[in-house]
Amino acid sequence: MTAPHKPSKPTVGWREWIAVPALGIDAIKVKIDTGARSSSLHAFDLEEFERDGARWVRFVVHPLQRDAKTTLQAEAPVLEFRHIRSSNGHTTHRPVVRVDIEVDGQRWPIDLTLAARDEMGFRMLLGREAVRGKFVVDPGRSYVVSQPRVSKTSLKKPAKRKKRRSE
Repeated sequence: MTAPHKPSKPTVGWREWIAVPALGIDAIKVKIDTGARSSSLHAFDLEEFERDGARWVRFVVHPLQRDAKTTLQAEAPVLEFRHIRSSNGHTTHRPVVRVDIEVDGQRWPIDLTLAARDEMGFRMLLGREAVRGKFVVDPGRSYVVSQPRVSKTSLKKPAKRKKRRSE
């Protein structure tokens, strides 16, 4: 009889807590959805602008579930715009930003679409492109690698960037 195969990658649950440092988010609960290709962050009040000849987007985030009062303002360069089809077949045109995320002590960049996710259960969704090659996802478990106590005081303001005259 052979020994059971031990995965070479760490295991995560279908929901975890992660950090998005560049946006000032120390902890946000995410749904890890291998059925979704793209990752998405609940963002609103999107405002496109130009900085040094590049397209940027400024936006507001509600990082805590069931808390519409706590907000973070963030901005990031726009990587591209994508047409994203939801599970109900509706297509939207969304800006995509590239940010580093931190999960279980690992840090790597992901492409993140910005969309109004008010009606969704999670403020952020991690799709299969974001976790490919990093983790094995156990759909029967939650918070395998994380379970912080999140409060409003754990939220940091993102690093301020110098404003350019073109803004």
